[in-house]
Amino acid sequence: MSQYEAHVAWHRGNQVFIDNRYSRGHVWSFDGGLSVPASSAPSSVPLPMSVAANVDPEEALVAALASCHMLFFLSFAQKQGYVVDDYQDHAIGFMAKNEEGRLFIAHIELHPRVIFSGEQVPTKEQIDALHHLSHDSCYIANSLRASVTIIQE
Repeated sequence: MSQYEAHVAWHRGNQVFIDNRYSRGHVWSFDGGLSVPASSAPSSVPLPMSVAANVDPEEALVAALASCHMLFFLSFAQKQGYVVDDYQDHAIGFMAKNEEGRLFIAHIELHPRVIFSGEQVPTKEQIDALHHLSHDSCYIANSLRASVTIIQE
């Protein structure tokens, strides 16, 4: 079974902390050596305690789903003989309250725009089938409670 790890680090420094005005800025580090500046979303914790330029967990979840879907789509397209020149997605996550009144990412929309070239270009139905297969195969989609809609651009 595969295992995936991330290191999350936050340091108080000289901030008071007790007044709840401490920075939520922190760093995610991954096994390949990449570090990503992270923070709470400004919609959850107001500025300046959040860092608007940093990635927040909600954005990361949406990006993880879109990335996973794209990687499966590219793989399946290649296996079926299609040449993908460009894949762009504007993914959007929507927050709502669950049955207990707790906020969660309730729905994610993927808006993929795919450009193909070569002798064999898929029909709309074949592209739909590739997206359906990609969604069903995506590890992140299979891990989420949120509903996912794919709206082709």
